[in-house]
Amino acid sequence: MRNYDLTPLYRSAIGFDRLAQLAEHAASNKSNTGYPPYNIELLSENRYRITMAVAGFSMDELDITSDGDKLVVKGTKAAQETERKYLYQGIAERGFERTFELADYVTVIGADLENGLLNVDLKREIPEALKPRKIEISRSKLLDN
Repeated sequence: MRNYDLTPLYRSAIGFDRLAQLAEHAASNKSNTGYPPYNIELLSENRYRITMAVAGFSMDELDITSDGDKLVVKGTKAAQETERKYLYQGIAERGFERTFELADYVTVIGADLENGLLNVDLKREIPEALKPRKIEISRSKLLDN
């Protein structure tokens, strides 16, 4: 595994420290193993959907938490009352925790579970003050003299 040192970026870029931290986090994040599989879908310019395959999990066994720029989805399997004897076990019955980094102004607007798929809907709402705006050009007051 390669390790990247982003220290020079901190010295030469002003205001991009959050971007560098995201890159470091992505490079060092070993907890996301690929289970459960998921899709990230672009629904419109400012709407997204994360769909996770959580077959075998009930609504009571799933927990979704949004804290600042992090979205955490946890699945905790309840203990089996009776032990099963499998000839082949291809369906994973283990718990998971998957963390997603959310961009600025992205919020969770809802979640639903249907047919073993957990859908988490997200929306980006940029404050009016940060949206591009047209600046009127006026005549210079020096030319009016």
